[in-house]
Amino acid sequence: MNRRLLAVPLAVVLLAACSAEQTPTTAEAADYTVRIDVHGWLGYEATAAVMAYLLQHELGYKVVRRPVADEKKSWPGFENGQTDVIVENWGHDDLKKIYIEDKRVALSAGLNGNKGIIGWYVPQWMAEQYPGITDWRNLKKRAALFRTNKSGNFGQLLDGDPSFVTNDKALVTNLGLDFKVVYAGSEDALIKAAQDATKNRTPLLMYFYEPQWLFTKVKLAKVTLPPYAIGCDADAVKVACDYPPYLLDKVVSAKFAREGGRAYELVRNFSWSNDHQNKVASDIVNGGMTADQAAKKWVEENKIVWKDWMPR
Repeated sequence: MNRRLLAVPLAVVLLAACSAEQTPTTAEAADYTVRIDVHGWLGYEATAAVMAYLLQHELGYKVVRRPVADEKKSWPGFENGQTDVIVENWGHDDLKKIYIEDKRVALSAGLNGNKGIIGWYVPQWMAEQYPGITDWRNLKKRAALFRTNKSGNFGQLLDGDPSFVTNDKALVTNLGLDFKVVYAGSEDALIKAAQDATKNRTPLLMYFYEPQWLFTKVKLAKVTLPPYAIGCDADAVKVACDYPPYLLDKVVSAKFAREGGRAYELVRNFSWSNDHQNKVASDIVNGGMTADQAAKKWVEENKIVWKDWMPR
């Protein structure tokens, strides 16, 4: 996915006082810089912030967080040394084939615990006022409801950024829907559209996803698309099924896996829930905290969760 890019420091260097028991050698933590790419959505930033906080304050590593608006542009970094860690990968089997299987400059470091869902949503009030509108087949006769200046004579399906993981143009065509995909441009714009449509009771059909803090504030109803089956999305042009469930994983450079020591062990062990991510993300956007402040708060309140991630 590629969603919202908040301002994050390009280099955050905090050396924690660590005993010899905490790190294999003082030099390992002092000399190794962990490079984490930060993709353009708030949930990702929340995960990266907590991971960076633990690497810095518990293990004494230097961490550089690099904002990368288009997640696909992180992958060449595994080869040229700019990227050590992607903390939340949404599929990208094509990129895995290139950089993991063929070039062997990267590898999966296991699941990060988040369960990803992508789909179409309408405000809950629409589901109540227009019974059956959450069935894709009924969208055909309701297209006029969703017309906007940008969609013209078609209903509007609001997507995020063109670089997001999406099959929506193919879905609209292959399901025979009189809709036009319009790009909001960012996660922020999608969120504002959902908030405005809920507050003002204006029709909205939008691409959205979980984990996402917005579901704790705004009620959205998911549209039922033709069920996903393995292989139904193999041909991007012919897709006519729902998105698959995503078990999100971490991807790291092969160099980091070889040389990252305890830092790599922590990244490999990192696994939390959608609720954990949503809590940190909500503290950032609703609590007025910086990403680092929200990460610190979560770490202080959840030692029982992260203590098992620490290298033995």
